[in-house]
Amino acid sequence: MTDVNMFEDDKPQNKQIGGSHYMYFDIQPYEFISKNNLTFFQGCVIKYVCRYMHKNGVEDLDKIIHYCELEKKKLQDATPEQLENWIDGYRKWKAESEDTI
Repeated sequence: MTDVNMFEDDKPQNKQIGGSHYMYFDIQPYEFISKNNLTFFQGCVIKYVCRYMHKNGVEDLDKIIHYCELEKKKLQDATPEQLENWIDGYRKWKAESEDTI
């Protein structure tokens, strides 16, 4: 009989290139970022928050601050229309998420 799990190691989510710092988590950062439809800057913050104790320490904390500053600038520079679009997108995502719970 063929083992149904024989190709598990071949799935991209089951391997990591260049270390093992994300393999400590039950939910991989990319999965959390994707399922929560986060922006690029938000995703970077999640990634570095997850890895800083296992990889680059203070350097990764500095990266977290940097990406938070970039997200803040993006919001400060946004037009009212852009802000409304982001809010509408969030409301839509939240409604869809509640439907699946």
